[in-house]
Amino acid sequence: MSMTQEKVRFQHSTHNSESTAASGDFEAKTSDALARMQKLDADDPERARLRESVIEACVPLARRIALRFGNRGEEMDDLTQVALVAAIKAVDRYDTERGESFLHYVVPTMVGELKRHFRDRGWMIRVRRQLQELHMEISRTIPTLSQSLRRVPTVADLAEHLKLSTDQVSAGLECARAYRAYSLNAPVRGADVDVELGDLVGGVDNELELVPERQALWQAVSALPAREQKILVLRYFGNMTQAEIAKIVGVSQMHVSRLLTQSLNRLKNVLLEDA
Repeated sequence: MSMTQEKVRFQHSTHNSESTAASGDFEAKTSDALARMQKLDADDPERARLRESVIEACVPLARRIALRFGNRGEEMDDLTQVALVAAIKAVDRYDTERGESFLHYVVPTMVGELKRHFRDRGWMIRVRRQLQELHMEISRTIPTLSQSLRRVPTVADLAEHLKLSTDQVSAGLECARAYRAYSLNAPVRGADVDVELGDLVGGVDNELELVPERQALWQAVSALPAREQKILVLRYFGNMTQAEIAKIVGVSQMHVSRLLTQSLNRLKNVLLEDA
């Protein structure tokens, strides 16, 4: 066995020994206190003291559990707080008579609470739960795949690894934009000059208010005979005179004038009926 393999084996063994020791120490600190606490009345000061000691023992564990959910855009202190709130709930709900280890009870409680935090309260804009879970699965996969490929994985790489279509992966990546809102004062990266995000956001487009009216107008125009449609287009979009239109259509200028008046009246009546 090489020196490197021996070193890795030793580190792994040491880590397992430390984890086992930490678990045993945690159980020693909490099991006796919980057993004594549940025998006391709710208003007994000693019960409150024991409860507080168990919660304090959960703080390092809450930090370790929160680390599992790091690199997802949330502050570590906030995640630790979520895990600790879950630990408090676990302390109050734990029943020593069931014989279950408190460690095996509190850890799933914290993990579940952190998952709910990301699913229900972590998203600035609400997206479907299926997309949220897909986004988190992709987030977990990217570091692992980057290490094995020795480069940043592409959408195709992720799709092949997760047995999904590229459209599904793209949707999972795209929904990350809904997770957190950005300040309009945030600097724009890659710009040659100092530019804030707000400088690139467009202003109010007053023309948008006219979209329904224009749509209604075009629908009314499409109901006119083809020759009248052509005359309207030449007159109001081609800016042509009645005489020029008459030469193109092959009728007299007077007839063009009558057709224009007739078409406009018909459009007016149709639009007033729909209003």
